[in-house]
Amino acid sequence: MANTNAATTAWNSPNYIGTLYRVGQNQTPFLNMLGGIQGGNERLVKTLQFPIAQPWSLNSASQPAITETTSLSAPTAWTYVRAQDVNTCQIFQTQVSISYVAMAESGKVYADTTTKTLDITGTAPVTDERDFQIAAHMEQIAFDVDYTFLNGAYQQATAANVAAKCRGIITACTTNTVAAGAASLSKPLINQLLRTMAGNGSRFRQPVLFCNSFQVQKISDIYGYAPQSTSVGGVAVSEIITDFARVSVVYTPNVPAATVLVADMAVVRPVFCEVPGKGVLFYEPLSKAGAGESGQLFGLIGLDYGPEEFHGTITGLATS
Repeated sequence: MANTNAATTAWNSPNYIGTLYRVGQNQTPFLNMLGGIQGGNERLVKTLQFPIAQPWSLNSASQPAITETTSLSAPTAWTYVRAQDVNTCQIFQTQVSISYVAMAESGKVYADTTTKTLDITGTAPVTDERDFQIAAHMEQIAFDVDYTFLNGAYQQATAANVAAKCRGIITACTTNTVAAGAASLSKPLINQLLRTMAGNGSRFRQPVLFCNSFQVQKISDIYGYAPQSTSVGGVAVSEIITDFARVSVVYTPNVPAATVLVADMAVVRPVFCEVPGKGVLFYEPLSKAGAGESGQLFGLIGLDYGPEEFHGTITGLATS
């Protein structure tokens, strides 16, 4: 069932009998919380690179010791300096190309890979190969966007032949990060991260803990409490009550197995650079060149995660 990097034909994408299921890893919970790739609390920009935060901070608190004599002269001036955090939209593009034969033979259905083909027009799970391929490409883009929003490595486009690459929120976390040193996830490590975030001014307005399958099970082991029952066992922790906030727990396949992310989703939103007259993520036909139909999906998409100081990570966790 390997996908192929080629145009769709009646032979490389056979139509089978049976219920249609999408298998494999394909969930996008982080992206879903932002409203998906075509909706939600999106931000529209007019250029690929965009500002996401202008952070500044106060000095450490201290008690002044100013004498009356000293107060007769003006003190040395202080300037509170602002910084500029930026990110970039990047190109998400894929081509759909289908032969006329593949489009015509929607009633040619295979029982399996060895039997003869049957003509059972109208009962095939996929009756429109073009619509199926476009929908599949759209889902792949969503999966890639979810991965990029979490793990993307930033690169600014400095020329037409240099790809813009969006910075992911895990990559962005530099102020609040705890190195586990291959230790197992534990309550002290989580407390250390939340304490570090609080000490650096995190607001905890809508904190969510994102982690992969191994770590989400560790969360349930750490915080789970199962009331005595003769018929029900086990726990599935979906929220942690902490000293700073209630933190939701979300299983997220695209978070690396050795990492836990705590993100304040109140300041996170997707960013789109709209193509005039077309939209933010659109399908359009391409010029014809033979007995088939080609089109492309195209979008300029990035992530606004606000101040990186509002988020945090635990990295280097044990995964077995």
